[in-house]
Amino acid sequence: MDLTKLIRDVPDFPKPGIVFKDITPLLSDGRALKYVVDTTAERFAKERITMVIGIESRGFIVAPALAIALGCGFAPIRKPGKLPWKCYEESYSLEYGKDRIEIHEDAVSAKDRVLLVDDVLATGGTMAAAMRLVRRCGATIAGAAVLVDLAFLGGAKRVDCPLFALLRYD
Repeated sequence: MDLTKLIRDVPDFPKPGIVFKDITPLLSDGRALKYVVDTTAERFAKERITMVIGIESRGFIVAPALAIALGCGFAPIRKPGKLPWKCYEESYSLEYGKDRIEIHEDAVSAKDRVLLVDDVLATGGTMAAAMRLVRRCGATIAGAAVLVDLAFLGGAKRVDCPLFALLRYD
């Protein structure tokens, strides 16, 4: 399936000079969304995943469906102040600024094998911070999955686990 037709470029969002890869047209296409979930679940089916973690905010969209397909649980990584329990926090750099994310301290543990999910991998800052959070909880990272890898930004170099991307822009 050619998913590239379902990714919309939005120039100058969220800042001038950035071309945002909008996945909402893909998400609105039921066949494409099913393909994304089925293909990603198939890639990680033998990895004994016990928890799928969705990274705020668009990682939340696909991650629960992947958790259902893999027969495991789901946990979120959120921006600060959004989770109601004790949290670990990590700061990171974006291609257009700085940010922080959090995870509940008990979201995963040493018994878990985690699949991290996000929509786009750009410079890798968000994914690297998410990996640090999961490791602080003691869990093993079995892999990371994204819809789009903006390979020209080099973010994959910061991901030290198996990375699966449905689309890659060189």
